[in-house]
Amino acid sequence: MSYRRSQDFSISSMIEFNCDGSLSTTKKWTIKNCTSISCSFEILLCEKVMTTFSELYIPSRTLAYGVYQLTLTVIMIDSPNLKSSSSVYVRITATGITANLVQLGTSMVTRGDQQDLLLDPGTFSVDPDEDTFDATKWKYTYYCRIYELHNFPNIQGILLSIDDSTVDPYNPSCLSNRSGNGTRLIFGNSTLSPNSSLMVLGGSLQANQIYQFMVYTENRKNSSIQATGYVFVTVEVTHPQLIAVGCVISPMCVPNLEFQILNPTTQVALFTICIGTCRNLQSIKWNIYQGSHNSTSSNYTQWTLFNQTSSYENIWFFGTNTSNFTAIDQLFLNNLQISLWRFEVVYTFLSAISTSALNFIINQPPAN
Repeated sequence: MSYRRSQDFSISSMIEFNCDGSLSTTKKWTIKNCTSISCSFEILLCEKVMTTFSELYIPSRTLAYGVYQLTLTVIMIDSPNLKSSSSVYVRITATGITANLVQLGTSMVTRGDQQDLLLDPGTFSVDPDEDTFDATKWKYTYYCRIYELHNFPNIQGILLSIDDSTVDPYNPSCLSNRSGNGTRLIFGNSTLSPNSSLMVLGGSLQANQIYQFMVYTENRKNSSIQATGYVFVTVEVTHPQLIAVGCVISPMCVPNLEFQILNPTTQVALFTICIGTCRNLQSIKWNIYQGSHNSTSSNYTQWTLFNQTSSYENIWFFGTNTSNFTAIDQLFLNNLQISLWRFEVVYTFLSAISTSALNFIINQPPAN
């Protein structure tokens, strides 16, 4: 059996007796770490793991990666010489990190053309196998494209990183002036975790454009362990605040590249955080969009406003003018033909409007 380290799991046993005496027994589970040769090193478990019942429950993050032998020994109280043991083998595997470029894994944010843009996967990424994300264990490479107009710059299919001076004549750089890229990009944490953050300086991106940034992360010890994160950035002439959007119950929103995977039989409960100085807030409004791939290109998604939001307010939708928003499952069950959804929040301040969003893809049932 195999379990991810972020999973709870339990092992149940069935005990049968073939005797006429007292059936009182003692039960004891032991766990041994296995190597390629043997399973000889017994693991000392914390007090929260109860080892004297017929069922063994292992909370998440209890066991490190590896293979373990779990053995249940049953001893007859009246006849201690009568005992029996049975074992099962369990492999603990890595869950995989979620690479987040901005807080909460927000899909789309708004920035001003003269504002600096901070992309910080070293801080905002998530490792469900650990309490915190260790940025020093990973390598980071950043890419960018002008969304809806171009693909990621590449040469014969090999992507060009955002700081690469090579020119793709068909897919231009995101930076408004290709020369002098080094002064427009500041990579952070150069000592402990090189390139774990990237600052795109104000004036580097053009107003009234949408950019898609991507980070590719690779484990330093095992290059086969990788993760990719995305964020869309809408650039405007104003100076908007950064709004982060996240799921109230994070395990119900499973990241899948540009989207969060959503079960259509569950509700979506979202919350927002205004980053920085957020004064003179006038209003908050949530918008809902249905997505479809462009008919001429699958490289970007067309979003169409769901125009029945007001009709179903306080029926399907709750909190449409607050920082917390909920859409119940009826939205998805009554629109099964739609697989892509965007939940957008609009913060209106006296001097600017800030827009952010979280994108979802419906988890389709298995088909024959």
